[in-house]
Amino acid sequence: MKTVDYYFSLISPYSYLGHAAVLDVARETGARLVYRPVRIFELFDANGGLPLAKRAPARQRYRLVELQRWREWRGLPLNLAPKFYPVDIALADRCAIALAEAGADPAGYMDAAFRALWAEDRDLADPAELARLLAAQGADAEAVLAAARTDAIEAIYRGNTERAIAADLPGLPGYVLEGEPFWGQDRIDMLHAALRSGRAPYRAAQ
Repeated sequence: MKTVDYYFSLISPYSYLGHAAVLDVARETGARLVYRPVRIFELFDANGGLPLAKRAPARQRYRLVELQRWREWRGLPLNLAPKFYPVDIALADRCAIALAEAGADPAGYMDAAFRALWAEDRDLADPAELARLLAAQGADAEAVLAAARTDAIEAIYRGNTERAIAADLPGLPGYVLEGEPFWGQDRIDMLHAALRSGRAPYRAAQ
C-alpha cells in the first residue's frame, strides 16, 4: 500500500477544493492518506510564499478568478470573502490531529469544517462551533478539544510544519508520495497518475 502525506490547513481554500478529490484518489488507488495539518504562515515564511494581504494586487485579483473557476470545476460552494476570514485556525487544525491520534478518520470532520468556513460563514476560532462540528461527526467533542489543546498535539502540528518545509512545499495543499511533492489541488490528477503507474519518484536535480 502506498502512503501519501496530505498537508493542509482548514484556512486554505485550495485545501478545501481538493479535499474530496484526493479522498477519491486514495479510494481508487488504495493509497493511505496521512493527515498532516500545517501552520501555513510558517510554511510561507520558510519556503517563499506570502500571506494574501502581502501579495501583489494582480495576484490577489487573479486568486479570485481562480477560486471561481475551481469552485465551478469541483462543483463546490465557496464564498470568495467568508465572514470569518482570516481566522485563527490553530485549534481547528489541531482537532484534526487529535482525531487521527485517537485512531479516528478525520476526513469527515475536515469536510464539515472546510464547508463551515468557506461556504457557511461559521467561525472556526470558536470552540463551541468546533464542538458542534465534532459532535455532528459522532466524535466526543469535549475529549477531542481537550486533546487538541495539549502540548503533545501542538508538537505534532509543529512537526508537520517542519516536514512540509523539508518537503519543499511552497504552500498548501501538498501531497507527498515517496518523497515527491505535489503542490496544489490542481496536481491531484498527477498524483493519481503517479500512484497508478508505480513509477519511481521524481527528485530535484542534484
